[in-house]
This record gives sequence, structure tokens and C-alpha cells, in this order.
Amino acid sequence: VTQFKMPEDFKSVLDKEVVGPSTEIFTESDFPVQSFKPKVQIPFHRLPGQSPRKVEVERRRRLYLTLDIAELLSSKGIDSNQLMPRHYDPDNIPAIEETKDSVFPIYLPLKVFDNDEYDCRTPEEWISLGLEPGSSDRKPVPGRALLPTDDVLGHEDPKNQELTYEWIDVGVLDYDKETELYLVHKTDKNGLVRDEEGRPVLNGGITAEG
Repeated sequence: VTQFKMPEDFKSVLDKEVVGPSTEIFTESDFPVQSFKPKVQIPFHRLPGQSPRKVEVERRRRLYLTLDIAELLSSKGIDSNQLMPRHYDPDNIPAIEETKDSVFPIYLPLKVFDNDEYDCRTPEEWISLGLEPGSSDRKPVPGRALLPTDDVLGHEDPKNQELTYEWIDVGVLDYDKETELYLVHKTDKNGLVRDEEGRPVLNGGITAEG
């Protein structure tokens, strides 16, 4: 049998074997892999001529990664920093000729525009994306939130005139049904959701001490 005979210069054969880049994710992350996958309404068994389900999921995932809410709002002439209500300052009322529309800034609460009829997932489904098979811990879910850049002043007085609000990457920890609000945690410079001691924030931030 000659086809199993190893060539004398075996190293040159290995050098010719060029392998492309790996698609495996090597970066550390505190988010589950399935939390980045979009929801698609496509059957698992495709008909001839239709794209496979996995292909459509990957296409939408890459499409959503190219979208940035701050850029989308800016393209419509919306300043994200002006979306948050501030305390009324009677000492700094602009002159009528300096304003375009009215003397006082126009603000309507987000609740007026909040409509979840067309959401692809319920809040409970979003939170459940943090569950991984075989694990009892629930990890945070990736998201973006409009938060103040100053954490200390932002907690003390969220409507302070000196605060600057920006869209920031966060990990969604939990959801409150009564207030219809999400609990989020800012990611660090490495994109991780960690506490003060560098430990991953799991199960909505609830610790053994409560």
C-alpha cells in the first residue's frame, strides 16, 4: 500500500496546508451566546429555494450589529441628551427671539409613545435569554440604555441640568412587572458585567446576603 506512505519532507506538506481564520469566539463575555441571536419566524424544515433558518438568523444578526440607535436618532435630527426631562430653571428662561418653537422646552413622557404590541419578545422572554442549558445561574442580557455619564449625580438627581445622557452598553439584569422597568448594569471597558470585586453579576444581582 503506497498511499499511506509518509513523504520524506513532511514539513513542506504541512506548510502548504493553509487554514482560514476560525469563526470561534475567543473573547471573554458575560453574555450567553443565544442572547445575541435574533428571533425569526421561519420553519426549521425549509422548502426548495428558501434560505435555511440558520442562514437567515446569521444574516439578521449581522444586520442588527450594523445598526446604532444613537446614529439612527442623530440622522433624524434628534439629540439623545435632550430626551431626558430636566428640572425647570426659572433663572435661565431663554428670550422668545432665541427660541424656535416656544419659550419652554417641549417634553412628553416616554410612556406616551411606548407601545409593545409589535415587540418580537415579551420582557420575560428577553430575560430568559440569560439562561444557558445545564446552568442554574441566569446571566445578563446585552442591551443599550440611555444613562447619565456621571453615575453618582445620576443616582442622586437624575433630572439635574448638569447631567449628560448617552447611549451606553449595559447588561439587563431583571424586569419589574409592576413598574414595567428594567434593571441594567453598565459594562466595563472590556464589555463585561462585573461587580466591585470583579465577579460576574448573575441572577439579577441578587446575592446570598440578599
